[in-house]
Amino acid sequence: MIKIFIFAFLYALAHGVQVADVVLSCSFIEEGGGMTGALFKRSPATMVLRDLPMNSDLSPETITPYVPPDTPNADDLIFEVTASSVEIPDAEFLLHADCNEQEVVCELSHYIPRGSKPDSVPTYFIASVQLEGGGVSFTLVLQTMADENAESSTASLMQSKLQLPLSQWGTLITDAVFVVFSRSPSIAVPIGEDTVLNCGYRQRDTPTEQNVGLEWRWQYKGHGKTILNMKETDAGTFAVEVNRDGASANSTLLISDGNASLTMDKLKVTDEGTYICTITSGPFQTQQIVQLNILQPPKVFFSENKIKFQDESPQRLTCHCQRYYPLDVTVEWFSQLSSETESLSLTEGVSLSSHRQHSDGTFSLSSFLIVRPSEHPPGTVFTCRVSHVALQTPSDITLTVVTPEPDQLAGEYYWMILVTLVLSIMFLYQASR
Repeated sequence: MIKIFIFAFLYALAHGVQVADVVLSCSFIEEGGGMTGALFKRSPATMVLRDLPMNSDLSPETITPYVPPDTPNADDLIFEVTASSVEIPDAEFLLHADCNEQEVVCELSHYIPRGSKPDSVPTYFIASVQLEGGGVSFTLVLQTMADENAESSTASLMQSKLQLPLSQWGTLITDAVFVVFSRSPSIAVPIGEDTVLNCGYRQRDTPTEQNVGLEWRWQYKGHGKTILNMKETDAGTFAVEVNRDGASANSTLLISDGNASLTMDKLKVTDEGTYICTITSGPFQTQQIVQLNILQPPKVFFSENKIKFQDESPQRLTCHCQRYYPLDVTVEWFSQLSSETESLSLTEGVSLSSHRQHSDGTFSLSSFLIVRPSEHPPGTVFTCRVSHVALQTPSDITLTVVTPEPDQLAGEYYWMILVTLVLSIMFLYQASR
C-alpha cells in the first residue's frame, strides 16, 4: 500500500473550464530478482497529470501548486503526463482524497502495444491508479514525447534507469493516449436486484480499423469464467458470446460513447466476485477490475409474542436471524427495567445455534436466552440486537415481561388445587387397600 500525497495547481483555461495539475506518488515496477525472475522490483516514481479538467468549483488559494525540481536529476523517475488528450471521468476525486482520508495506489510499468516490438519508438508505459474507499479507478497508456522546450544544455540528460531523454525540468514527457476506467470499482448489491458494472474507455486517436473488443471475466476463490465476450468483425458487426443468463453489454454504446458496462439481472450469491473488464481498441489493450459484493440483510424476529411468567420456572427466548449474506453476524442481548435508563448486557444463559445455509446461498442463525422470573420482574424489556455488514445500523427487536392477568392466575391456581386433590385421593385409596 502506498500512501499518496496529492498536490494540484488549479487554473482556468481561456474558455473558462477549470483544470488542475495533480501529482501522485507512485511505484515503478520492473520484473527481475530471484532465481526464477518471477519477483518484481519497485522504485519510487512520481506522475504529474497535467491539465485535468475539473467539475468542482475549487478556489486556487486552496490548492498547492506543483513545483518541478530546481536541479534535474537523472536518477529521478518523474512522468509528466498530458492528461487533457483523453478524458478521465471523475478525476476530481483525486483532489479530495486527502480530505476524505483515502489512499491512492499508483503503479507504473513498461507497456508494449499489440504489434509493436520492445525497442520500438516511441516508448510506452502503463499507469494504474486506484482510489480506495470510493471514487474513480483508471488505467492509462502513456506515450513518450519530445520536449519542444528543451534547451540544448539539458536535452542530452538521460534518465538513468530508462535511458530516455528528459525535459529541461528533469521530467519524462508523455502523452495519455488510451484510458480504461471504472466510476464504481466496488459495489454492493442485494440478492435479486439488477446491477450495472461500470467500465469505459477513451482514446486519443481513433484508428481507421479499431477492431474493438470487450471481455468481462469473473473470478472468485480460485475459480473463473468468461461472462461476456464481444468482438468486432471485419464487416463492422459484433460477435457476442454470453455465459451468464441476464448478462449483456451494448455494442452501439461501446463504439459511440466508449461505454463497456456490463448489465446483470437478478443477482445471486454465486455472482459475487471480481470482474475484469478488458477492452481492446487498435494497438491497445488494458483492463479495469470491478468488485461485486452481494449483501443481504437478515430478517430478525422472536419466536415468542410476549413473556409471561406463571411460576418460578425459567423460560427460553429465541431470536431468529434469517436469510442473510455474507456469513458473519453478531447477536447481543440486553435487559432494561422500565424505571431504569441504562440497559444491561447479558452474557449468562446465552447460546447460539449453528449456521444454516439455504439453497440460495444465504444463512440463518438463532440465538437463545434463558430468563428467570426472580431476576426479571414484570416491566423488564429484553432486546435482541443483530449486527451485520448489510445493515447500516444494528437491528433491535424487543419483548417486555408482562404481569399475568388475575383471572388467569385464579384459573391456574384452581387447576393446581384440583390436581393436588385428585392425587391425594388416589394416594389415600391405594394406602387403604
